[in-house]
Amino acid sequence: MGRSSDAKERLMDAVTELIWHGSYGSTTIDQICEKAGVKKGSFYYFFESKCDLAAAALEATWQQKKPELDALFSPTVPPLERLRKFCEHGYQKQVELKCHCGVVLGCPLFTLGAEVCNQDQKLHKQIKAILSQYHTYIESAIRDAHAQGMIEAPDAAVKARMIFAYSEGLLTQARILNDVEVLREMSEGIMGILGVKSEGRKAA
Repeated sequence: MGRSSDAKERLMDAVTELIWHGSYGSTTIDQICEKAGVKKGSFYYFFESKCDLAAAALEATWQQKKPELDALFSPTVPPLERLRKFCEHGYQKQVELKCHCGVVLGCPLFTLGAEVCNQDQKLHKQIKAILSQYHTYIESAIRDAHAQGMIEAPDAAVKARMIFAYSEGLLTQARILNDVEVLREMSEGIMGILGVKSEGRKAA
């Protein structure tokens, strides 16, 4: 068993990895405890259910991710460059994960969200809230690019939804095909959605 001081974190790490590799439904508390090196009694000391653990793990992962997104989408970075950096960062993360896990994992939020959306309202609501924050980062970059005359996008929210759907679609395709190189086209595709011409892509 892990030290009591890190048992909670071990459980959250374990459930994140098991769900991302497999599925929420197929992951059992016994499997989580085994992977975490934690006894079942300790599990129930920290969490009432698998759902509560998954919710805590989602929040912890988001809090770790948010500083990265704050840096990528910093107002000090030119708007279109924020989007390019976001794409490159996502690609590199998936490459690292494939090297570690042996397969392309895609987006954990979409993978889990698609599974639980009609089954577990607590997790569904939490995933929607996190995805909404991702959307806000993208929308802010589009809004700034429009304001600076780089693109024509008076309705930044609509463009952001299109870009988010496109990027998540590529992540899902990369997982299905187990091919991380699918993500190479994300940046170019996003610039196309925004109507940025080739010369503009180089100059922006």
